[in-house]
Amino acid sequence: MPFLCEQVVKYSTNASNIYRLTRSIAAGQKFLDSLLGQCSRNMATSKTSDKMPSYGYVIVGAGSAGCTLANRLSEDAGNTVLLLEAGPKDTIFGSKRLQWKIHMPAALTYNLCDDKYNWFYSTVPQQHLNNRIMYWPRGRVWGGSSSLNAMVYIRGHGEDYNRWRKEGATGWDYDHCLPYFKKAQTHELGPDQYRGGEGPLFVSRGKTGHPLHQAFLEAAQQAGYPITEDMNGFQQEGFGWMDMTIFRGQRWSTAAAYLHPALSRKNLSAEHKTLATKILFDGKKAVGVEYVKDGKVKKVYADKEVILSGGAINSPQLLMLSGIGNADDLRKLGIPVVHHLPGVGQNLQDHLEVYVQQQCTEPITLFQAQRPVQMIKIGLEWLWKFTGYGATAHLESGGFIRSRPGVPHPDIQFHFLPSQVIDHGRVPPKVEAYQVHVGPIRSTSVGTLKLKSADPRDHPIIDPNYMATEADILECRLCVKLSREIFTQKAFDQFRGPELQPGSSIQSDKDIDAFIRQKVDSAYHPSCTCKMGRTSDPMAVVDPETRVIGIENLRVVDASIMPSVVSGNLNAPTIMIAEKAADIIRGFPSLYEKNVPVYKPQTLETQR
Repeated sequence: MPFLCEQVVKYSTNASNIYRLTRSIAAGQKFLDSLLGQCSRNMATSKTSDKMPSYGYVIVGAGSAGCTLANRLSEDAGNTVLLLEAGPKDTIFGSKRLQWKIHMPAALTYNLCDDKYNWFYSTVPQQHLNNRIMYWPRGRVWGGSSSLNAMVYIRGHGEDYNRWRKEGATGWDYDHCLPYFKKAQTHELGPDQYRGGEGPLFVSRGKTGHPLHQAFLEAAQQAGYPITEDMNGFQQEGFGWMDMTIFRGQRWSTAAAYLHPALSRKNLSAEHKTLATKILFDGKKAVGVEYVKDGKVKKVYADKEVILSGGAINSPQLLMLSGIGNADDLRKLGIPVVHHLPGVGQNLQDHLEVYVQQQCTEPITLFQAQRPVQMIKIGLEWLWKFTGYGATAHLESGGFIRSRPGVPHPDIQFHFLPSQVIDHGRVPPKVEAYQVHVGPIRSTSVGTLKLKSADPRDHPIIDPNYMATEADILECRLCVKLSREIFTQKAFDQFRGPELQPGSSIQSDKDIDAFIRQKVDSAYHPSCTCKMGRTSDPMAVVDPETRVIGIENLRVVDASIMPSVVSGNLNAPTIMIAEKAADIIRGFPSLYEKNVPVYKPQTLETQR
């Protein structure tokens, strides 16, 4: 025993070893607790057979967060985990080729345009957008929206997470979040102060070297903007090459990264085509989930916790269907109130974007590649070798800028594409063209999500309340003007044809605003509907430990718990949230990297 103590003291002189030792002790304690709990459950089983089947954790939703949680929680052999998903599996007989519409990166628009793997949501008419009904695709398949998205890996800005802390999410500042981005990631360029090198989520850079991507980056420099080597690293501001969740030419969803590698574990079960309809309670303690599978209503019990990871639409919807939400709204629908929590479904935030399109004078865009014969050739190459134009989503360059002087960090995001997109890709391109998807990333308009009925099969009422403020109108107008400025630079001279959208006739602020109201669309980033915050905040739904306020043994872990939307795409931050929440649930101390530097502009008196 003295020798063991001496070794512990010796081992503990190194700070990193202290941390590892602390986590090991915590893990050991959790394992012992799990064994004791399992013994108690086994003794109780013979007396309460009505409480079977049961698992330690029941996770609802096999999306970006749910797959991550299922993997991390099942790392502990003493935890039993059940993952429920309303949609199908992402593979047939384990073959990615048979489910090529999911796994071929270039085929992403197929799943955005039908309801096989997609909830196919839509909003109510938007009063500030000419009463347009907006299309909201969301993943309904293993991997969730990470199986449908454009595979862009963007973390947001460090100040987004420092803002979360100020908004009541204690422990979710950048110093506490960056390590979990790194833990999740293996970047093909190797690890550094900002990138991870040992995580399950493979991240890569584009390989096409397309001349229009090169022209876009050169034009941005000519317009006075910096080039950044890593917009997920020290400096988000500027233009550069995008990171993508693509590995060896295939979509690297959370199903591929986290779920499939863990399915061989005996303590993890994953269901598909299983619609969760209600959380089961004993008073104000969550004890299980009711669901429908093969047309039959079934129940499963959770000995430890129920965790909702359905995303910004499904998680608040299930909470409200289960009696947690605004009590007055629930009573109107005949839903028995379990707990009055008025913030459920409130604080809905999203990103808007508009396409600025330019005709190309040379036949080098993806227009020819989308002709039937070429598509067959591209598809066959991908099916055979996972290479070629099918192995990328082609959104390989982009950027972040500040829209005007006084803005502390970028509030406009660009994705460049050497092609033309019409109506979410549901209409094929008409001509050789290139475009930027451009939009504000910290809009001030906030919306709501409410139940349409007490029927779980009814889509909820989604009202993002887009463009409700003058600030949002101004930012969208600047998006168009600043994009046009980049497209007029010398680097595009040899490629530039007529402007297709908005079009040369659209010049005045009034006309630009009218164009935006008619053409702006969702960037598919719904969030914040189960806001994380202080328990004293009347609009908070979960506390900084991700526990539903006022309810025992119930958590929400997904993009819905963001206090405010981050400055960029949401897939990477959602995976980070799940990685961090997994440590919280397992009782591990939080990873922490103090004072990692983040770029700040030399002056705020100029826009660039």
